[in-house]
Amino acid sequence: METLSSKQKRILAFLRRFREEKDYPPTVRDILKGCGISSTSVVDYNLKILEREGYIRRDREVSRGIELLGKERRRMALVPVIGYIAAGEPIPVPASDTWEMEPLDTVEVSSELTQGKEGVYALRVKGTSMIDALINDGDIVLMQQAATAEDGEMVAAWLKAEGETTLKKLYRERNRIRLQPANSTMEPIYAVPENVEVQGKVVGVIRQI
Repeated sequence: METLSSKQKRILAFLRRFREEKDYPPTVRDILKGCGISSTSVVDYNLKILEREGYIRRDREVSRGIELLGKERRRMALVPVIGYIAAGEPIPVPASDTWEMEPLDTVEVSSELTQGKEGVYALRVKGTSMIDALINDGDIVLMQQAATAEDGEMVAAWLKAEGETTLKKLYRERNRIRLQPANSTMEPIYAVPENVEVQGKVVGVIRQI
């Protein structure tokens, strides 16, 4: 998609999203409104480029005659990158009011990676505490909103007394919680259950090459 302009990428993302939500393609006027474009002629111009580059096929005799082609048929999702996760820094966990905030960035991922889950958001990783789980500094973790987790699940855990957030695997032990790093050089964190608040569970990882 390197040859496409930002406007064309935006239209393509809108086409995918509209198709997923409505199960039918948008009209030119739907695209105009959904992408904040000034006129139908500008939409038409950019659709011609998308068609020429092989991303879509159009039937101009039909008002909803836009078909995604090839890899664009895959179900895709736009996930907001809302912050960083690192020890010592609280993370902005999305709630009813914070979903409206401006994300730092967005990442486009296949729906297979989000596993069809609702309320998925992304955080950039700082640090190497999960490096043995192939999560390195600079990677992006896809998180699902959650207040609880099963033993062994990787979570964003808020340590209330310390005022720190950490990305670790959670285990319940007798009268305590063990937050286990995936790094042989680091020790686990132990805390009383009342001091640990699960803020989300990892459902996928986007590794930076």
